Amino acid sequence: MKSWIFLFSVIGSLGAIAPVQAAEKVILKYNVLQESISVAQLSTLSQTGEASPELHTYLDLVNKKPEELRQILNQSITVTPTVLSNLLDSFAGKYLLNKLTEVISSPSSQNSKESLRNALIASVNTNDDIRLIEVLENYPDPELQIEGDRLMELYQQVKAITGNLSNLPF
Repeated sequence: MKSWIFLFSVIGSLGAIAPVQAAEKVILKYNVLQESISVAQLSTLSQTGEASPELHTYLDLVNKKPEELRQILNQSITVTPTVLSNLLDSFAGKYLLNKLTEVISSPSSQNSKESLRNALIASVNTNDDIRLIEVLENYPDPELQIEGDRLMELYQQVKAITGNLSNLPF
């Protein structure tokens, strides 16, 4: 009997430490060009500034430098989990999610808004800020698509909205 209890507790603990499915691949689109890049390659660029040959070639084609993408991946927006959750449940937050899913979405899922919402919440839960690289690492679908030519414009809009969060009633 004790061995069964031990076996079930070991199996249960293995399930508790199994990794949650997260994005593995990002389809970067810029104008008419697109390239499939692994999230691991983007994480390496974010942390070290080193672009893989594949990523470097794509960035050359779209006339961007690795440092530009690295800055976009690492720019942060400070917000607490409670404020973010309340914001995303509000009319303005739903509008924001609609805008975000025009730029960041899952090509294989009808639940892009929910996937993006979950990734945002998971990202802010670690350190009270959101960075794009964290959103990519926490995105619950195996693949996502980013409209690169609209990304910076969207970041500026999000920054403007979240910059006024202290004035909101939640």
